[in-house]
Amino acid sequence: MKISTKGRYGVRFLIDIAKQGPDTLTTLSEISLRQEISAAYLGQIAVSLKRAGFIRSIKGSSGGFVLAKLPSEIQLHDVLSTLEGDLTIVDPPSPSAEESLYRQAIRMGLYQKIDAAVLQTLGALTLEKILSKKNLQNLFE
Repeated sequence: MKISTKGRYGVRFLIDIAKQGPDTLTTLSEISLRQEISAAYLGQIAVSLKRAGFIRSIKGSSGGFVLAKLPSEIQLHDVLSTLEGDLTIVDPPSPSAEESLYRQAIRMGLYQKIDAAVLQTLGALTLEKILSKKNLQNLFE
């Protein structure tokens, strides 16, 4: 599994909005400047995040984006699943396919454990947890 720029930039987009506070509207151009990401690309990401209910937008000259949920309610797993799709590292076998015991052992003993670890790690990380860490090196402790 490799997280694309869409996933990575989407996480940065949400963290940037969350850092501004719950009552501060943030424009795409402001986020674009701070994150050094194309405003056009951020606009595409914003559409997906808005559809998924992570952000809401206010139109007009003093408009912008704000989180639609509390930072404690936004898990990185949900964000990345929205932007990337399925996060599993290997597709399950098709129902009609016969799987040898060797392949089944590898899938269940290795791939499913990796998938579970990814799910546990990303499910435990919320925007609130990321923002509360003074030293990001200690994020996973």
